[in-house]
Amino acid sequence: MSEPADAAQRRAIVPVICYPTDTLPQPDAALMRAATEKLQKRHEVTVPPRDARSFHVKAGQTFRITSIEGPQVGDLNLWNADDLTERFFSGKTRALHGTHVTTGDRLWSSLPYLRPMATIVEDTLGWYGLDAYGGGVHDVIGTRCDPYTHNLLSGGHYHHCCHSNLTRALAEETGLPLAEAEPHIHDVLNVFMCTGFTRDTGQYFMKASPVRPGDHIDFMAEVDLVGALSACPGGDCGATHSSDTAPCFPLLVEVFDSAATPGYTSPPVNGYDKTHGC
Repeated sequence: MSEPADAAQRRAIVPVICYPTDTLPQPDAALMRAATEKLQKRHEVTVPPRDARSFHVKAGQTFRITSIEGPQVGDLNLWNADDLTERFFSGKTRALHGTHVTTGDRLWSSLPYLRPMATIVEDTLGWYGLDAYGGGVHDVIGTRCDPYTHNLLSGGHYHHCCHSNLTRALAEETGLPLAEAEPHIHDVLNVFMCTGFTRDTGQYFMKASPVRPGDHIDFMAEVDLVGALSACPGGDCGATHSSDTAPCFPLLVEVFDSAATPGYTSPPVNGYDKTHGC
């Protein structure tokens, strides 16, 4: 189809930000600093390669995800520990903070709650920024590797993709049958994953993560959380995912009390009155 005469003019229209964040509640800078000070470890969980594990974090505690043996990405789900229907909302987090998150950004919860679930307080890969390909680290644009897409594109039944790993972890944590746990699995924060969109076709791409052993990302929990983290079967996701061939490594989750923990109060749920015009 030929272009209209005013095609160049239409393309040249200046974009506007969908959600200006001038009035977005910001994390308290002093509280963020406190969340990195006087750390006292309370417990830790090692996530095996091509598997997932769950963990608990109380509001005001800090949790850290660390690469410990080799370059490895992880898929993170978060839920309100008292109500699984309140869960991490990657789409709204992306709309508010951009395609990739780092120190000072917050992980927002699903509607109708829409409040901060966790705030990133330290990120050793914060230096990466956006590379020449448009790639960045810690994305909220990908979903998670799953057996349904794998079956659609490749056939077969692969059981150790992140969706299945997270389903097993939540089922084990809650005692829910797999069929009841699975609907609670949601779009993830792709921790350490380096991703972007191709400039020519707009397709989602991944490239080898810049993460190295010792790199970590720290979050302050803003509500009592249940988390689940999958060590992606793609390893550093430089070539493939949903695979038993990529080199994969464990990830470490540590939970700490910090100077921010004593007396911490969770933010209230969103103030919208839910009348929806009726």
